[in-house]
Amino acid sequence: MQFELMASMMCADFGNLEKEVKNLEEGGIDSFHIDIMDGRYVPNFAMSLNDMRYIAGMAEKPLDVHLMIEHPNNRIQLFLKNLREGDTVYIHPEAEYHPSTTLQSIINAGMIPGIAINPGTSVETVMEMLRIVKKVLVMSVNPGNAGQMYLPYVGKKITKLLALKEDMDFEIYWDGACSADKIMEYAPKGVAGFVLGTTLLFGKDRPYGETLQAIHELQF
Repeated sequence: MQFELMASMMCADFGNLEKEVKNLEEGGIDSFHIDIMDGRYVPNFAMSLNDMRYIAGMAEKPLDVHLMIEHPNNRIQLFLKNLREGDTVYIHPEAEYHPSTTLQSIINAGMIPGIAINPGTSVETVMEMLRIVKKVLVMSVNPGNAGQMYLPYVGKKITKLLALKEDMDFEIYWDGACSADKIMEYAPKGVAGFVLGTTLLFGKDRPYGETLQAIHELQF
């Protein structure tokens, strides 16, 4: 079964970031998930523009940039000019007055446009944007911190999105509290990829390659 695995780099060892990127790529990671927080849209700070630029300069695999910031259109060019064609950029629709304008800037730069949907955001409120984006990042926890508990009602939202994805031409990705049982349940249903953090990937006494191989060998 084919599905993507993305490393949540806010959980990485920043004292050995170059080694982390190398080990993850050698282990078979599909992309690097970069969480940018401004302390306003979410009550926390995570990775910075410089962190993103550093990883973009080292990594061969694509970047998957999640902008948890207010009014991303005001700053979008700062991020786009430091990324590469084919990288993904997600915005939160609630964070922008006219999110379609920001998404068009992402498209014009040769990036893959995406939206991130919070647990409290309904599918109905983002319906028109589903026709613009190529990726939908479903937050199974409230954004802003790693290590939170899964909110079970998010599963019904994924079911709604799965019914729409073929007609509207987008893929669904899971972010937050991603455990093996969630991959085993939702990958067969059509979720295209999973962001891995402290639940499965980081902070384990095990090489990344072994962990990633074990995930791909789960019995579905």
